Amino acid sequence: MTPEEGREAVALARRSLEAHVSGEAMPAVPRTPGVFAELRGVFVTLNLVEGEEKLRGCIGFPYPTYPLGRAIREATAAAASEDPRFPPVVESELGSIVVEVSVLTPPSELLAKDRRTLPSKVRVGTDGLIVSNAFASGLLLPQVATEFGLDPTDFLSQTCLKAGLSPDAWLDNTTKVQVFQAEIFAEGKPRGEVSRVNPRGQ
Repeated sequence: MTPEEGREAVALARRSLEAHVSGEAMPAVPRTPGVFAELRGVFVTLNLVEGEEKLRGCIGFPYPTYPLGRAIREATAAAASEDPRFPPVVESELGSIVVEVSVLTPPSELLAKDRRTLPSKVRVGTDGLIVSNAFASGLLLPQVATEFGLDPTDFLSQTCLKAGLSPDAWLDNTTKVQVFQAEIFAEGKPRGEVSRVNPRGQ
């Protein structure tokens, strides 16, 4: 994505957040042809920055199911009010929330005859992970491994835990492990300038 497209993606998420929380009509999707009309996976992350920054909501679509513009609007509304870990965002918080948008590549499965070699195929700071079986699924964005100082094995284990599985479930042949990458754009401060985020933390 170009820097301009990244800025517009975050701006759309910000407008969607403000409208959803305030009970107003959701904003129109950009009419410009290109990335906002493409089917893309996306996650919207809301971070509260009152003192120490902390997660306030994060929901999205792992797979390219919807056009990006629609996906951003719906993911933002869900992050603000449907993340089961948090109560819904209220209007008084809007000026203290930083909006981050991660636009995903289509996930691809990691395959290995010896499951113990899977960590060697995970690129910390580049790859996000999806772990799933017939009953559960969990996802962690690329930036999570950097933020928490996880090595590839820890990253796999934490994604399993996110799915509600045992931390070593990735060793089981019935567990699917997928990787994806993300282009990440975020406000530098609430309602502030938008820039590209390096998931490697550099």
